[in-house]
Amino acid sequence: MTKKHKSRTAKVPNKASIANFSKIMAANRSEIAIRVFRAATELRKRTVAVYAQEDRFCMHRFKADEAYQVGKGKGPVAAYLDIDSIIQIAKAKGVDAIHPGYGFLSENPDLARACAKAEITFIGPRPELLDMMGDKTAARAVAQRIGIPTLPGTDEPIAERKAAIKMAKAIGFPLIIKAAFGGGGRGMRVVKTEEELPSLLDEAQAEAERAFGNAAVFLEKFIGRAKHIEVQILGDQHGNVVHLHERDCSIQRRHQKVIEVAPSFGLPPSLVDKMCSDAVRLAKEIRYENAGTVEFLYDVDGQKGYFIEMNPRIQVEHTVTEEITGIDLVRSQILIAQNHSLTSPELGIPTQEQIPRNGWAIQARVTTEDPANQFMPDYGKLLAYRSPGGLGIRLDGGMSYSGAVITPFYDSMLVKLIARGGNYELSMDRMHRALSEFRIRGVKTNIPFIENVISHEDFRSGQATTRLIDSSPELFEFRPRRDRASKLLKFLGNVTINGNPHVKTPHADLSVATPSKMPFHPDAPCPKGTRDLLLELGPLKFSDWVIRQRRLLVTDTTFRDAHQSLMATRMRSYDLVGCADYIARELGSEKNGLFSMEMWGGATFDTAMRFLNEDPWQRLRVLRQHIPNVCFQMLFRGSNAVGYSNYPDNVVAGFVKHAADAGMDIFRIFDSLNYLPNLKVAMESVQDTHAICEAAICYTGNILDSRRDKFSLKYYVQLAKELERMGAHMLAIKDMAGLCRPMAARKLVKALKQEIGIPIHFHTHETAGVQTATILESAQAGVDVADLAVASMSGSTSQPNMNSLAVALEDSSRKTKLNVDALNRVSDYWDQVRDVYRPFDTAPKTGSADVYLHEMPGGQYTNLKAQASSMGVGHRWNEIAKTYADVNQLFGDIVKVTPSSKVVGDMALFLFSHGIKPDDVVNLDPREQSWPESVIDMFTGGLGWPDGGWPQDIWKAILPPEDYKKARQRYRQDVKRGRPKPPRSLDLEKTRKELGQKIKRKVSDDDLYSYLMYPKVFLDFEKHRKEFGEVSALPTPGYLYGLHPNQEIAVSIEEGKDLFIKLINVGKPDEDGQCAVTYELNGIARDTMITNESIAPKRAQRIKADESDPLQVGAPIPGLIAEVHVSVGQKVKKGERLIMMEAMKMQTSINAPCDGHVAELSVKFADNVDIKDLLVKMKA
Repeated sequence: MTKKHKSRTAKVPNKASIANFSKIMAANRSEIAIRVFRAATELRKRTVAVYAQEDRFCMHRFKADEAYQVGKGKGPVAAYLDIDSIIQIAKAKGVDAIHPGYGFLSENPDLARACAKAEITFIGPRPELLDMMGDKTAARAVAQRIGIPTLPGTDEPIAERKAAIKMAKAIGFPLIIKAAFGGGGRGMRVVKTEEELPSLLDEAQAEAERAFGNAAVFLEKFIGRAKHIEVQILGDQHGNVVHLHERDCSIQRRHQKVIEVAPSFGLPPSLVDKMCSDAVRLAKEIRYENAGTVEFLYDVDGQKGYFIEMNPRIQVEHTVTEEITGIDLVRSQILIAQNHSLTSPELGIPTQEQIPRNGWAIQARVTTEDPANQFMPDYGKLLAYRSPGGLGIRLDGGMSYSGAVITPFYDSMLVKLIARGGNYELSMDRMHRALSEFRIRGVKTNIPFIENVISHEDFRSGQATTRLIDSSPELFEFRPRRDRASKLLKFLGNVTINGNPHVKTPHADLSVATPSKMPFHPDAPCPKGTRDLLLELGPLKFSDWVIRQRRLLVTDTTFRDAHQSLMATRMRSYDLVGCADYIARELGSEKNGLFSMEMWGGATFDTAMRFLNEDPWQRLRVLRQHIPNVCFQMLFRGSNAVGYSNYPDNVVAGFVKHAADAGMDIFRIFDSLNYLPNLKVAMESVQDTHAICEAAICYTGNILDSRRDKFSLKYYVQLAKELERMGAHMLAIKDMAGLCRPMAARKLVKALKQEIGIPIHFHTHETAGVQTATILESAQAGVDVADLAVASMSGSTSQPNMNSLAVALEDSSRKTKLNVDALNRVSDYWDQVRDVYRPFDTAPKTGSADVYLHEMPGGQYTNLKAQASSMGVGHRWNEIAKTYADVNQLFGDIVKVTPSSKVVGDMALFLFSHGIKPDDVVNLDPREQSWPESVIDMFTGGLGWPDGGWPQDIWKAILPPEDYKKARQRYRQDVKRGRPKPPRSLDLEKTRKELGQKIKRKVSDDDLYSYLMYPKVFLDFEKHRKEFGEVSALPTPGYLYGLHPNQEIAVSIEEGKDLFIKLINVGKPDEDGQCAVTYELNGIARDTMITNESIAPKRAQRIKADESDPLQVGAPIPGLIAEVHVSVGQKVKKGERLIMMEAMKMQTSINAPCDGHVAELSVKFADNVDIKDLLVKMKA
């Protein structure tokens, strides 16, 4: 038990003279030390700081006139508790007075006694007052003696566990345990039931022992709905005591105050008056001197206040009292310690009735804690710190500046934010405004949490209790902090040092300029365009309008298929937007402008996320905003939507509706095998929207060649008539490889015009170099719309030249009426843009008749060529192209359109890399092969079926006997059913919930459909977006190649908000490869740390598989481990899947070479491997 006090009224020493302080020490750190120095400096006193070794860079050391290390050899906290060291420094440096601040030694009477012994003034209460008020049970006894209500509880501190448990049972539950010799929420626990008592008591006593050196606690009744009200007291050494009104400190977390308000709001005035008068009575009873706080608990339900304790020190929240009274409490403390009276001219404290109470003030403690992660403290360097200001805003901080390092050794408070206003609502508005002005980067803060509290209705109405945080889970629903600039700087630094992983050309080897955006008149209205007409007429009447047009209508493919075919779909939204406004105004009229703009499709959807780290939905909406008047067109793969798999009907239908709502107007729907049943759901879904359903027939072969009668004129006419019957508004001839010869086009279009009554839209590629003639012939035969590309993006594997065709047809009845001068300006723009994408511009420079041999679509051509280069066999391209043609014949001469064209390409690369001749495939045992996953999927009906199914010999060579039988049965059932059996309908809301758990945020429809199309790609994109932000805002040269020293770029992150980023320097890497990259961000220096991957410690080299050992399974291609299906020791059968690999969008199944067990697994999920790296060791 603690020794009892013989007297409850402390004796006041007789001090007649005024002490003269010339030098004042703050025996504390950070914010409160700086606060003391400011008051002392105003009084013309020299200031002395002490600091621990770990705190040597803290701002309080630099704010003082002198600073000395304290507690040498002791820990970071123990150093500030070293009374002997503090006194030693004070005596040696001529310190006259010591201010203890709050926390640490502020309530420790030993420090006050040590000061007295050393003839140094202690700025605070006398030691005996600290003894008395530090003992909370003694304070309760004084309150009880003078008639101030107290909560039922212990009268004396209890240190013994058994006694505490006995007393707790007598008080009853719930109760609260409090440390008897300290505060700040430490050593405090709420005990709801008797069962919780032993463990919580142990926790509280252990925490009290660590924090205050004394494990004694006291117990009192716990009030469930309470407000924590405290009254600020100021007393001098002459017996004068006043209160400076009350503060509401009810907003607490784990019994530690978070937000404080002065005065309280919403409490009965009579209750407030009683608490304030009781506080003064208590202070006078004990002859209190200096600043102190008397704390009460107000029972909201019982409407009664109870004394709980007195804090004989300055409080963290003293600021709000200063703001409403205009009285400097710390200055007053110093003057009182000098023996000035409250009424003296130096202090000038008014009489009690005249003490001001002007408006309201709110204080929020901004801490470096993560409220989304149970308020875990965050440490590290403040990369940026921008604080608020303005009328009614005050900031008290200690480590709040750019470059400050937040350590794990001390309290996590970064800065105190105080907002003052003439009324409570204004002070809340100012607090909200100030919180929004903070920009703190490098560590997490609790600002989102404070914003939620300030906006909570209970807080705004003054009804918040001490349980608000614990009972309001909505306070923990945070709007994600974007931190956009920091993320973009990190991305730019990574690309500058390590290069863009998708760009093979080193930064230093390629110098490009950012193309200038095309100028336009923002005030000039966009003319009425085809989209306006579609929305006005509806799809059926719009289709009739198309047929009535004499001019050849033109679709511009530059925004999708042109760049897909030329440069593997690497075109960024940044460059598309650069000419969008100009096109809308100069080429957007329905009378003489573009019919539509193709700007979306499967490859676009995939590569936008996979390679460009862009949201395809955002691209659509942004372009729609800039081009509101022209129809947007997309490519839709029937039951494959924009992916490579068959999706459930409700997924296909949902995607169509969402795309139409987002701004898509024309859906060109096709099936890669011309298997029309696969189009049914998509076509019907489009017909339920405002959009045009443009069904496509995919052209291959040569209708002029009687020897190739599989794809005859009759075949295409029958397909067209069936599509019209199915409800198509328009028909597309989709000549993906550019195989339709000029005379064939004339014959096909003429025949179709005689057989169907819907508009015909012609699409081809200039791969052979003669397709301009094909367009001219189709135009003369009556085609309604043609796909063309702007001149500088035309030719080769792209579409024919729009500019030239517009001129060529000027004197014809089919003239396009397009503004050729405007087209040429757009072409100049794209010419500049194309130069930026040189590393991806792999399309052949000239046309070639080889296309009639391999029949490879334009987009597939560039993609397959890029795959070949990544595998190191690009120099053997002609052999690969020949293999592609042979594979097509092996598969039965199929229609080759994405994704079927990709399947042929996957098989061609596989056979080429394994040295297998296509003619030999039919002789191989499928159980011993690991065919590409896309090939297996196609032969099991994943893409539908060609007429008559697959050739039997290749079908059996691809699929093992059991799988072949299942595929044959599925084919017969699908034929009988009239369409493939769709996958089971997907529970979209269940999927949305599962996705939300993966990405840890609310899932939008954009997110849902992106994930459904490409699950892994979307999750990788989401990870990239969280780490680097919206990189689509970066100029393309910076995105692809990084920055050069002294290069400055402007980045628009939202309307009217630009970042100016200048690279200053890239520091030398340390032994771990860490480089400091220095920028100027909006003119202010900012550093970010980047790892130089070429210097960073490398992972161990992988072992290569021994090709002579049949039990060792090596990687057939370089790529990523997408799935691992086995574990060590698992029993497997020959042909059973072990691993799924992925490379350049091609998935390859790695199967067991024999029956046996998995003896060794050398890879794991997401590992990158090279060709022939050991994957699995088997044991027969």
